[in-house]
Amino acid sequence: MTFRLASPFQTIGRLALAGIVGASLIAGDAGAQQKQPSPGSAKALFGSVSLPAQGPAQPIGFYSKGCMLGGVALPVDGPTWQTMRLSRNRRWGDPAMIALLEQLSRDARQKIGWPGLLVGDIAQPRGGPMFNGHASHQIGLDADVWLTPMPSRRMTAQEREDLPFTTTLQKGKFLTIDPTVWTQSHAKLLMLAASYREVERIFVNPAIKKKMCDTWTGDRTNLGKLRPIYGHDSHFHIRMKCPPGAAACKPQAPITDDDGCGKSLAWWFTKEPWAAPKPNARPPKPPREMMVSDLPKSCAAVLDAPAAASMAATNGGSAATALTVAPAVPAAAGDLLPAVGPVPTDKPLVQ
Repeated sequence: MTFRLASPFQTIGRLALAGIVGASLIAGDAGAQQKQPSPGSAKALFGSVSLPAQGPAQPIGFYSKGCMLGGVALPVDGPTWQTMRLSRNRRWGDPAMIALLEQLSRDARQKIGWPGLLVGDIAQPRGGPMFNGHASHQIGLDADVWLTPMPSRRMTAQEREDLPFTTTLQKGKFLTIDPTVWTQSHAKLLMLAASYREVERIFVNPAIKKKMCDTWTGDRTNLGKLRPIYGHDSHFHIRMKCPPGAAACKPQAPITDDDGCGKSLAWWFTKEPWAAPKPNARPPKPPREMMVSDLPKSCAAVLDAPAAASMAATNGGSAATALTVAPAVPAAAGDLLPAVGPVPTDKPLVQ
């Protein structure tokens, strides 16, 4: 597709807006370990855009280095889901991801009795790197789903901002599932999500993976899709495969054929993943801030492409219900994805 290039005035205006937004942030990005994005950086520019780019759906690049054309929004409310943290404006995704989330929410209620999904971050309107909280979620094929069941009533916008995460880990014990929180329904939800052919992998806390390895007695064919990672004790992270025909999408190396319950899982229960840096070790060099020029070339055109006419016109499924959304605010330190502490400073909390 050929994109219309932005005029100098558009570019200057976008840089100015990105500078204002970037300067207002106070929370750090756990993945990039920086306090706020610099004006003109990829994070600042993609984070300042409020609507998706017009054009056919196309994930561009890799999950942690790319952007998204033709994104659509998961409606704020559906019969079997509610979208969380609306002020972040991260409920956008590739149409295939939006369809998958809606299907999972319906299947979860019908097949396992899960009341409904609370859906967290998917992607920004045009994808790209985020101000905080994630290094991936850049091409519309990643989505976070809370391990908290959807309440029976419709939450207000403010309640969706304020509802705390509920960890599945037992306080005071190392990588141990809390039996007062974890249920068989959690296990069924994870295996249902892993059952879809389009799902590449699902990131969970190592304790959750071990619990599944030790206790899941059903079909274990898709158990290997559950991949242990730091944090992810109050939500799980769905990653889809590149959709058919998405030539600009860079796939991730496939998972191994086993169930993932062997040596790779055992490593998480050693000291190595959690070891603090040695006292005399040289501090890790902070990663260079990502610029638009570091992304696939098409992402500059996506950033400058005409916007969709309105947010209401781009919903991927059922019509969105209007809510009064609280003003956008930076994520507080306690609102970033919870970690299993202590996590060494040179280890990423999120992908």
